[in-house]
Amino acid sequence: MDRKVEENYWTARYKEAQTGWDIGYISKPIKAYVDQLHDKNLKILIPGAGNAHEAEYLYKNGFINIHVLDISEIPLVAFKKRNPNFPDQHLHHESFFEHKGSYDIIIEQTFFCSFVPTETNRKAYAKQMATLLKNKGKLVGLWFSFPKTSDMEKRPFGGDKQEYLSYFQVYFEVKSFETSYNSIPQRQDRELFGIFVKA
Repeated sequence: MDRKVEENYWTARYKEAQTGWDIGYISKPIKAYVDQLHDKNLKILIPGAGNAHEAEYLYKNGFINIHVLDISEIPLVAFKKRNPNFPDQHLHHESFFEHKGSYDIIIEQTFFCSFVPTETNRKAYAKQMATLLKNKGKLVGLWFSFPKTSDMEKRPFGGDKQEYLSYFQVYFEVKSFETSYNSIPQRQDRELFGIFVKA
């Protein structure tokens, strides 16, 4: 996957305000999950974070070790303007696949669906998620559940539960992976909420 091509693509989307994936606030399924976390020192990564509403919510609720990653600099600059005291060293302008770190939790929110859905890309995603997590670390979040088409340009890209599991079960124990009951109306029955523990 060519980093420059991806960066240019997403930067153009932000410049043209073509950000239909951005609902403007933390999604309910992820909010419900993070609201039951009590350890504010957990090291949490949000890759492909975009405007990072999840990170902003966590930060404003006292979590002190949140890391925000995006391949485009535009949303990171916007996030910093909204949260001027957020530590610069926790903002990562880079490719997810080049990032290095060790995290307790990684939050997935409309990220997996952004990659061209080749088997190579999806295997690389699962492997990198596992690499970035500590032993027993958790990958938590939402994956779109709708048919994958042959169109390699129209994002977001879909998939189904069994396909996703074929990638994740190589590296993770599946704690739960079911249709999200509290998605926003336009995504009802089109999202899977999952919790995966690094094996």
